[in-house]
Amino acid sequence: MNLTILGAGSFGTALANHVAKLGNDVRLWCRSATQAETINVKRANPRYLKECRLREEVRADTDLESAIAFGKNTILALPAQSLRDVLLRLVPLEFTLKLEEKKFLNLSKGIEIASGKLPYQIMEEVLPNISYSALSGPSHAEEVVRDLPTAVVIASRSHTTAQEWQMILNSPHFRVYTSDDLTGIELGGAVKNVIAVAMGVAEALNFGDNAKAALATRGLAEITRLGVALGASPLTLAGLAGVGDLMATCYSRHSRNLRLGLAIGRGLNVEEAVAEIGQVVEGVHTVKALVAYGRRVHIELPIAEGVHDVLYEGASIEQVLEKLLFREPKPERHASELWPTDDSDPATSV
Repeated sequence: MNLTILGAGSFGTALANHVAKLGNDVRLWCRSATQAETINVKRANPRYLKECRLREEVRADTDLESAIAFGKNTILALPAQSLRDVLLRLVPLEFTLKLEEKKFLNLSKGIEIASGKLPYQIMEEVLPNISYSALSGPSHAEEVVRDLPTAVVIASRSHTTAQEWQMILNSPHFRVYTSDDLTGIELGGAVKNVIAVAMGVAEALNFGDNAKAALATRGLAEITRLGVALGASPLTLAGLAGVGDLMATCYSRHSRNLRLGLAIGRGLNVEEAVAEIGQVVEGVHTVKALVAYGRRVHIELPIAEGVHDVLYEGASIEQVLEKLLFREPKPERHASELWPTDDSDPATSV
């Protein structure tokens, strides 16, 4: 099978090698000609996963039209803030490339700042007639590329389509489950990045295990509260795309969001922390859209608010901690956090 992957970052590269091992030919689209040449000649990605030798079945290409034309199945491995721009470039090619006959699978985990939309909502707006699915779950590229056991979930409005992607990607070391909850899958994957930034700050301040466990758990409460308000199933958020991804992102040394929080906790500002990491850190962008939505619809997101205030409002970590710790005591859960109300709207932007 011919398969296209748009985006040659860490996860795009790891998944390209994974599907090549399963017997597929892969066209990996890159923006950089230098990066593409290095992949094709030296069998290595010069910026991401440098120690991974890429299989011969993986070929890089900088021509978007050529890459899309290569296969009937396309994986979108793009930063959330770049997704719309790339999809807009496909609009003039929709009929010439017969995009309605192709299937797209999104890997990005974030919320678009300008619109507050999840990736599936961006696709519905830009290319509404295209088959779309989303993959999420605890899946650090550094471990996928080493064939370490990984489990993920693919969501689609079409059960048949989710199963088709499952058949393409599933292997003994990369187990794929299916779901029909696009909102839950994409929201869980986005919001956990913000919680991981807070976890990095807590780690830098040498908070104990009690505090970090409480932070992750209350972070899950924020994810669930927001997800249910948007029509997601709480069971989705208790699964791989919710709890699973939250655990991996909050506790793994591979987590860029955790590392950013560690840098902030050491006293760096957001620009310095991002520069130190040298890669896209989705939580930095997602927190803006997340907090804006929470304020607009009056949903409490105290951890996300705290991260936002430290990164963008000039608040000190001490001020945010005081605000969090002196909040009014309340029940752990309200019924509205677990089950959608009658007026919940799954199509509402975050």
